[in-house]
Amino acid sequence: KTRTLAQKLAVSGHVRRNREKITSASEAVKPGDVLTIGLHNHVRVLKVVSLGTRRGPASEAALLYEDLSPPPMPAVARPAAPARRDAGSGRPTKRDRRRLDSWRGGDDG
Repeated sequence: KTRTLAQKLAVSGHVRRNREKITSASEAVKPGDVLTIGLHNHVRVLKVVSLGTRRGPASEAALLYEDLSPPPMPAVARPAAPARRDAGSGRPTKRDRRRLDSWRGGDDG
């Protein structure tokens, strides 16, 4: 979306060009290159079709690449109603917290 975000992704190692990690957002690309970008919880795979001559709207930019990304994974089904605590019951105790974590199906810590 922005040059700053692109630089952060590249420096952190989340961008690959033709299966090789790039370390800078200023790396040159050419038509035919395949970019693999790891975003939050999914991966985008883009093939460069042609290079743009100017910075324009997103509709023009979409014509410059082909999206080869795998289809998104289906979301895990969640229970209909989340667990609720009574209002004003104070902070959960350690025991309450463990019960909530086990009910949610995982341990984050």
